[in-house]
Amino acid sequence: MPPGSLLTGAVDLHVHPSPSPYPRRIDPIGAASAAAEAGMRAIVLKSHHNETASLIEALRPHGLGEIPVEVYGGVVLNTEVGGINPHAVSLCLAMGGRVVWMPTISSPAHIASDGHFPTATVALLDERPVDLWDGDDELVPELDTILGLIADADAVLASGHLPPRSIVACFEAARDAGVRRLLVNHPNFIVDIEGEQALRLVELGAYVEHEVSMYDRESRFHAFEISTLREWIELAGPDRTILASDLGQADNPLPPESLERVGEELVEVGVDASQVRRMLADNPARLLGLDEGGDP
Repeated sequence: MPPGSLLTGAVDLHVHPSPSPYPRRIDPIGAASAAAEAGMRAIVLKSHHNETASLIEALRPHGLGEIPVEVYGGVVLNTEVGGINPHAVSLCLAMGGRVVWMPTISSPAHIASDGHFPTATVALLDERPVDLWDGDDELVPELDTILGLIADADAVLASGHLPPRSIVACFEAARDAGVRRLLVNHPNFIVDIEGEQALRLVELGAYVEHEVSMYDRESRFHAFEISTLREWIELAGPDRTILASDLGQADNPLPPESLERVGEELVEVGVDASQVRRMLADNPARLLGLDEGGDP
């Protein structure tokens, strides 16, 4: 892509490579190569089933380290890693992981939805619901340990597919525990966050992440018109909004393709190009702590 592209220096916080039980188009080296070709700065690799930080470290001496893109990993607290499991978080962060996602495919909100997710290509046990509540009003004690680990590592806590009540409670507890980096994933997909709840999360210091795969007409996950994305940007503000791809699946565009396409469409519907670049590059870099000072 040419110099001055919307993607120059961009950071994609939501890339799904192989290996995965779900069909994938790209592996970590392919994902990093596509990002480098587009002039991007960094990507974060996400798996619903296993932590990705160790995978990245294993691939660095085999070509990944030669690609001029920073590649980070993390862990999603689904059934496959033991749910709300401090040991899984400790391992991931010790191996260089930068993001801890709350449950996605194991979230009660996800299991109750008909979210259009791929079918696994290997036989797996059914998901067991993983939530944060110990009874009606108390958060599970393991969460305190996890939040302490995230705070000590100055890593990112992401909401995953938790229901809104759980996200708000988790992020309030996180701020009390000293977690500085908070990310809300696709508020209008599966989790169905209301506007006031979103503003409360922004008040806590969270960024709101929107996945361009849901707005790109060439993606099989297309579900919303660009006007919906513009409304969400206006609600939270471009300073607290992040655009990510949520791509890497088979039969879908490559992540940079959708990021560029949706970014250009936002400009066409009246969002200033400088704001689009802020949501693609500056905000995710600040959240990850990539810039000097690292304040989110």
